[in-house]
Amino acid sequence: MKINKTGIIIPARLKSTRLPNKMILDICGKSLIQRVYEQAKKSNADEVIVATDNIQIIEIIEKIGGVAILTSESHQSGTDRIAEAVQNLDLDFIVNLQGDEPLIDPQIINQILNLAGKVEFASAMRIINNLADLNNPNIVKVITDKFDNAIYFSRSPIPFNRDSLLNLDYFQHIGIYGYSCSFLEIYSKLQETKLEKIEKLEQLRAIENGYKIKMITTEYKSIGVDTFEDLESVRKIICGGK
Repeated sequence: MKINKTGIIIPARLKSTRLPNKMILDICGKSLIQRVYEQAKKSNADEVIVATDNIQIIEIIEKIGGVAILTSESHQSGTDRIAEAVQNLDLDFIVNLQGDEPLIDPQIINQILNLAGKVEFASAMRIINNLADLNNPNIVKVITDKFDNAIYFSRSPIPFNRDSLLNLDYFQHIGIYGYSCSFLEIYSKLQETKLEKIEKLEQLRAIENGYKIKMITTEYKSIGVDTFEDLESVRKIICGGK
């Protein structure tokens, strides 16, 4: 049986419009990117690598004994950055972990890693339990078929509950991805698609081209750092109110 060598690649771009230089901002004595890297190291992945366009980020990771790869500044997405990074790596399956989630649960990473050798593309979702999240366009919703493959992702509530049925579950997409490296090569070469452009959701590119995305269910609630308010919230959680 083929042994699948797994890796986590964390795309980390220094420039950010909503929160400048967020990857190197301090969270209770450690940078944001360091905290994400350290959480990733708690998983079962064979390797953890940061893919970045900035020397300062490389120096932060190397200072703690980690591995970082310098990639082009021109990439439009984390997937593109990862596709460049894996070209010279001996990996069979990789997890794309967002560089702005310092509270990521290693168990959700392991759930994705467990699909290595079984699927080409995987992601995660959780039940939405309040109306505000359901109607928030910044929280992406997903619906699946009976085999837990994604049918569609949207910023709108889906499905539309025409008859106001009770006990209808809605699911939030959690932005962690797993791909076989062979599929990643294919995926990175696909052109932008119509629905992807409309919703501004890159994962729709796979569905529009006929590829399946296997969804796992988790209780983890994604807490990304996109704004100063997010940063302050995470600092309070990690520092314990200090």
